[in-house]
Amino acid sequence: MAPSRRSFIQFLAGGAGLLFLGWTALKALSARVFQAALPPRSVAPGNHRWVMVIDLAKCDGCKDCTKACNKMHFVPPFQEWIKVYEVSDNMAAGPYFLARPCMQCDNPPCVRGCPTGATFKRTDGIVIQDNDRCIGCRNCIAQCPYSARFFNWGEPKHTAEELAHPYSIEHNYPHRMGVVEKCIFCPDMLRAGKLPACAEACTMGAVYFGDELEDAVTNQKGETIQFSKVAKRGAAFRLLQELGTEPRVYYLPPAGRKYPAPDEKPHAMGSTA
Repeated sequence: MAPSRRSFIQFLAGGAGLLFLGWTALKALSARVFQAALPPRSVAPGNHRWVMVIDLAKCDGCKDCTKACNKMHFVPPFQEWIKVYEVSDNMAAGPYFLARPCMQCDNPPCVRGCPTGATFKRTDGIVIQDNDRCIGCRNCIAQCPYSARFFNWGEPKHTAEELAHPYSIEHNYPHRMGVVEKCIFCPDMLRAGKLPACAEACTMGAVYFGDELEDAVTNQKGETIQFSKVAKRGAAFRLLQELGTEPRVYYLPPAGRKYPAPDEKPHAMGSTA
């Protein structure tokens, strides 16, 4: 006898439930296995809360930030950990350029979606990717609303300079096949008292970086602005902030606008520059 429509729907519902229970069990088991193997990694050195501010009125789309990031981290071909988009919307009279690194969210969907703890949030605000723990499930990529993560489908091409360094989560190389990678705010440079590679390379001074606890962000030109003025007084916006991800990257609007209207939802869609 052919199955009834009701029994077929019940069969599908049961299958979905089994998949959910299987995923939950895998995440719990992985957490127990890996938690015992590694010390607490979320406590970052020093007392900092790193934050980035990008001035869209200054960005000319040169992509020097992308080039510097690629060089600093030996980023594999066809990846750009910081992308530059050319955007046309109602934020400005004409097209403008928008640089999009990882947002280092305070409420990161990628962390919640990682079954092994390979992605975790540090006390200094940085979302770190640990490829010694990554199993390549790519759930973090599916969870990220900013498309800020990349997967190595094959073994990346290496240079002698890259391979001369032991692997570290603070620079995420040497690269390897079957894992996820992303922008990590250059924590090794921050430890040395330097700006991240993207901010250091921006000759237009569009990328500001600093410590929220010190209430100051600085660009490559040495210009410093008070972070609370742009973050808490309506001068800046964050991408897709209505999702509740709490990004740590803020944007000053393009020329001709002081701030986005309440009903506007700026985003990084458009053609890449």
